[in-house]
Amino acid sequence: MPRPLDSQPCDPSASASSNVDPRRRGAVAVIERSGALLVIRRSQIVVAPGAFCFPGGGIEPGESEEEALVRELREELQVEVRPLRRLWSSVTPWNVELAWWQADLAAEAIPRPSPAEVESVHWYTLAEMAELPSLLESNRQFLSAIERSEIVLDTKA
Repeated sequence: MPRPLDSQPCDPSASASSNVDPRRRGAVAVIERSGALLVIRRSQIVVAPGAFCFPGGGIEPGESEEEALVRELREELQVEVRPLRRLWSSVTPWNVELAWWQADLAAEAIPRPSPAEVESVHWYTLAEMAELPSLLESNRQFLSAIERSEIVLDTKA
């Protein structure tokens, strides 16, 4: 079952002496349409039930950030996206490295939530997102980075 990448600690059994990097990685899709951003509300049967966040998820072994982004949006919302550019990166308190990608979604595409992962789909402005009480912390950090002009969204994408 998928886990939100900023609300689950890393596997405590991972040994510091192992050759495998214990840091998990994830890709997050930032999709803008008419001044609003695509936001999902997580299903009630996953970790962080009911939380609002950008769509995305874990990067599988051997998968690029872009490939993970396309796969996750297909799985969560049954849509095809085109990764445009990497906007930002962050590391959650649980040692998950997130890659934030601006992506293109065709104007005629209609996101349809996969009930196992997504309860609902929304289009929110930055101000509306900031007011969501159950917005995942990593998403709040992303919004703060936009406010500080560390991230500039291309609204013509």
